[in-house]
Amino acid sequence: MVDLNQNVQYVKTVGPSKAKCLNNLNIYTLGELLTYFPREYEDRSNIKQIASIQIGEEATIEARVVSEVSINRIRKNMTILKTIVEDDTGRCMLTWFNQTYIKQRIKRGETYRFFGKLTKEVNHYEMHNPVFDEIGKEKNTGKIMPIYPTTYGLSQTAIRQAMQNALALIKGDIKETLPEYLLKEYNLNGIENSLNEIHFPTSKDGRLEARKRLVFEELLTMQLTLLELKGKNEKNIGISFDKNVKMSNVINSLPFKLTKAQLKVLEEIDNDMEQSKPMNRLLQGDVGSGKTVVAMISAYKAVKSGYQAAIMAPTAILATQHFEEFKKILEPFEIKIELLLGSTKPKKRKEILEDLANGKIDILIGTHSLLTENVIFNKLRFSSNR
Repeated sequence: MVDLNQNVQYVKTVGPSKAKCLNNLNIYTLGELLTYFPREYEDRSNIKQIASIQIGEEATIEARVVSEVSINRIRKNMTILKTIVEDDTGRCMLTWFNQTYIKQRIKRGETYRFFGKLTKEVNHYEMHNPVFDEIGKEKNTGKIMPIYPTTYGLSQTAIRQAMQNALALIKGDIKETLPEYLLKEYNLNGIENSLNEIHFPTSKDGRLEARKRLVFEELLTMQLTLLELKGKNEKNIGISFDKNVKMSNVINSLPFKLTKAQLKVLEEIDNDMEQSKPMNRLLQGDVGSGKTVVAMISAYKAVKSGYQAAIMAPTAILATQHFEEFKKILEPFEIKIELLLGSTKPKKRKEILEDLANGKIDILIGTHSLLTENVIFNKLRFSSNR
């Protein structure tokens, strides 16, 4: 069976340079790459006629090139290429910026597929920087394309190429993760088919079926893990945090009012933290529902009870946002907060690790970098994975 723990840099087209960019997205292995799912999709499969496209709409057209590609160098480091294409319903001008290779790729009199956003200029339609394919050699059009969360130095094309090669690596060589009886009982697709369809859907229904199977597995794994932890926690003795530390100190200082749902869950967490049993909670909510402020107030109680807290985020951008939010709210309470990322400079990293081990840092926020062996807390008793 294929080794899903192999370093992502050995996936074809990745290499050391792109691997560093993928590391910034918390992707280190083949398995982590395969489970890095698209945030949305562009449907480029439906070919439209030029006259039927709405202004501002992204669409695929199949059109014949009716003019030579012209090149205008308007200033240093700025080149504009233009050509005109037509179908049975109308014409459209195509414009590219700083892509001089277009001149050799697109020939007058040939028909291509183009995908881009249609705009209306003074007296003509136009598409800026459309992607295109020769007929019969479709790579960028004629299909549903995944759009991934990305980072500096890593294009959508690079992620897609890496994902295609990763899927090729597991073809016919990946172990099914769910038992056969569950697949039959809940009418679920196999893992290989689901991974292919979630990344490169052959249809909308195919994508939905893949999502159904992957969500089912994620929720099942989560439930089984929570049941296991619950069984262990019932036998363990945890920490009783200080009852005299009031979450209301932070709540009353906030520049906004918490919702009833937030106050209710904080009351439950406060009660749990004061018990002698270990607390393990799963807090669910949509983006923007206030999960971060709940984690922040809970961390406050832990710190003021004499302990340290760790907050882990999936990306460096999100971790940095949390760091700024925590500082703004909690620093007035004389709580020392630091940020540790994979990109943290060695000198600063050494300083943070020393202060952390000496107990000078109360809350450490970061990504997977918090899990490395040299990150040693003095008295860690509260953690939250955001």
